[in-house]
Amino acid sequence: MNADTREDTPRPDPSGTTTTDATAVAATTGGGPMGGDHVRAALDEVLRTLGPHTHDRDWSAPAGPLEWSCRETAVHIAHDLLAYAGQLAARPADRYLPLDLTVPPAAGPAEVLTVVTACARLLATALDAAPSDLRAWHFGPFDPPGFAAMGVSELLLHTHDIALGLGLPWRPPAGLSAAVLDRLTVDAPPGDPGDVLLWHTGRGELNGRPRRSSWTWRTAVTEG
Repeated sequence: MNADTREDTPRPDPSGTTTTDATAVAATTGGGPMGGDHVRAALDEVLRTLGPHTHDRDWSAPAGPLEWSCRETAVHIAHDLLAYAGQLAARPADRYLPLDLTVPPAAGPAEVLTVVTACARLLATALDAAPSDLRAWHFGPFDPPGFAAMGVSELLLHTHDIALGLGLPWRPPAGLSAAVLDRLTVDAPPGDPGDVLLWHTGRGELNGRPRRSSWTWRTAVTEG
């Protein structure tokens, strides 16, 4: 990932995780590896932040620093979440599945968010069902917590991009950001986890550290 028709506004499912931070998620997971509940918590952040603004903001505007529009960026989120769910389900060892996601141009922002919701919940369900020793390809062998972290990073970072494009004040929550940094980075500097996550992915400066022009995630799992 570099800086990956009804108009009903989707809302967080009251039967699912309603927290927006990994701190409360940890209370139900025992503070263990990232999983489906982290994805659900990140989805709640997306819906809480963007859901009320599907009619009163211009979703054709660029999403923050990206060349994509806000709507295109939301479609991209859904695409990547579906891809991660597919990898967990099929468990390919050497490639991504040859599938794609197409959202008709006539679908408005609220409907696009329902697609994001569906794909996030598919990923969360796949993570719930995945055994800890499962490996699937993501530029090398990748474990379920890694796919959870990638899904959460897509949701948080691109929600930040979209919020910028729509003129909404929003920062990635600290707990979820810290969980992503812990799984996907090896050199994250100290600081507020949300700010560090934005800095790590080229979305801002950090305590005098210049904005990054490129970055990498710690993805492939080394066995043994």
